[in-house]
Amino acid sequence: MLALWILGAFVFGLLARQLALPPLVGFLAAGFLLNGFGVEPVPALARIGEVGVWLLLFSVGLKLRWQSLMAPAVWATASVHLLLTAALAAFIAHGQVGVPWPAAWLLGAAFGFSSTVLTATILEPKKELRAFHGRIAIAILIIQDIVAVAVLAIGADTAPSPYAGLLVLVVFAKPLLDRLVDFAGHDEILALFAVLLAVGAGGYGFEALGLSGEVGALLLGALLASHARAVELADVLWGMKEVFLVGFFLSIGLGGMPSLGSLVGVSVLLLALPFKAALFFALLVLAGLRARSSFLAALSLASYGEFSLIIMQLGVRQGMLDPAWMPLAAVAVAGSFVLAAPLNRVAHGLYGRWEPLLQRFERRRRHPDDEPLSVGAAEVLVVGMGRVGSGAYRYLRERGVQVVGLDSDMSKVEAHVRGGRRVVYADAEDPDLWHRLQLDRVRAVMLAVPDTEAKILASRRLRQRGFAGLIAATHVYDEERQEVLDAGCDVTYNYFAEAGTGFAVHVSDSLQDLIGPARRRRPD
Repeated sequence: MLALWILGAFVFGLLARQLALPPLVGFLAAGFLLNGFGVEPVPALARIGEVGVWLLLFSVGLKLRWQSLMAPAVWATASVHLLLTAALAAFIAHGQVGVPWPAAWLLGAAFGFSSTVLTATILEPKKELRAFHGRIAIAILIIQDIVAVAVLAIGADTAPSPYAGLLVLVVFAKPLLDRLVDFAGHDEILALFAVLLAVGAGGYGFEALGLSGEVGALLLGALLASHARAVELADVLWGMKEVFLVGFFLSIGLGGMPSLGSLVGVSVLLLALPFKAALFFALLVLAGLRARSSFLAALSLASYGEFSLIIMQLGVRQGMLDPAWMPLAAVAVAGSFVLAAPLNRVAHGLYGRWEPLLQRFERRRRHPDDEPLSVGAAEVLVVGMGRVGSGAYRYLRERGVQVVGLDSDMSKVEAHVRGGRRVVYADAEDPDLWHRLQLDRVRAVMLAVPDTEAKILASRRLRQRGFAGLIAATHVYDEERQEVLDAGCDVTYNYFAEAGTGFAVHVSDSLQDLIGPARRRRPD
């Protein structure tokens, strides 16, 4: 049976990728197909998926900034959106379907939640979890998760363990956890320690105390978010997390299809997704975010979440809801994933198309974190201050070039500034950025961001505004190289293929330094 799951997930995941869709869409399709052939979901697959969710949320916690939860743009948007969505859905469920009021409110709350798993899965490959709109989206989801946990606690058959209050002591264990991360090294021991924290302490540990394992994994990751090796911790979990998450998406598909009559309800729920996203957009714009940040955050939240299923399962168990609601909800959640995943893949292109219309809704008062800064008198602008961008910045500065870096990850910016480097906070994927930056003295722009779409958009926008300087970009795959060049980039650099050349040049320079003095000392 396990081989059949893996084969189905591989075939349909590969097919989805060939159709330019995220593989998770293929995994969902594989689950539906296997269900159609009579394959039943088993607890083992659900547990595999649960471990994948814990690993994912632990990784999200590693990239969390607690200050973002306190921002009005977060808690006000999350609260008002959930209240309005729940109220509207409850009135429709009661008035049109005849669901009793308590059950109607439970349904409304369930469909007010968005998917933390989907949003993180969408944002992470594009390196947008720490971008401004990504941080806003994840923070809103955390507020939703807290509300969901409260609902589950109120309706739970068993109360949390009396020892659950001792979890506050976990905060005081942070210095010990930091030391253990340093002591674990850089290999499989570090990966094993990360799994122990995410699954053992966060997942099973919190469940043993009658609390949510999802919240536990998230909190354990958040405790280590300020550690210097937080990014490395997330990296060592990446492949493992992706494999286990296949189980999550397969189990949703294996949940079964609703009856033919219930498909009308599924259609209504899917048609409501644009309105759900539009409400997020309106609330975020009212909070002072720019149209672009609001649009990208809202689109990433345009789904129904895993907590929707968990809360509805609670309603069925308590006898408040008819069991027929469960397959309907499962297909609605899966359908929202199928719709949201490809749309978010082209989110930046969609905003570029609708930019004039969306910008009309912007307010004059702006969120302070949503404003780019000036690059001053820089001659070279390095966009993306990861390892490649930082290396380019260092090389140019050592040769006396006026250079400034730009990154959308505030923690990276702060670290570079503390190190004495000129790095400003701005979102490189923001089309508006290239209109607002003063590039009069800039002679070259180096695009060291990982996302291909971001490099294409940046190159295109720079040329559209009349930038005549050099545009250089990195690339990994040959197929993305031509796309970036066609967008206006002058030259691309494959840092994997050309790493050996750089290594040889470095060794050659070192040999010249050693051989030169020796030759001068050698007698004739």
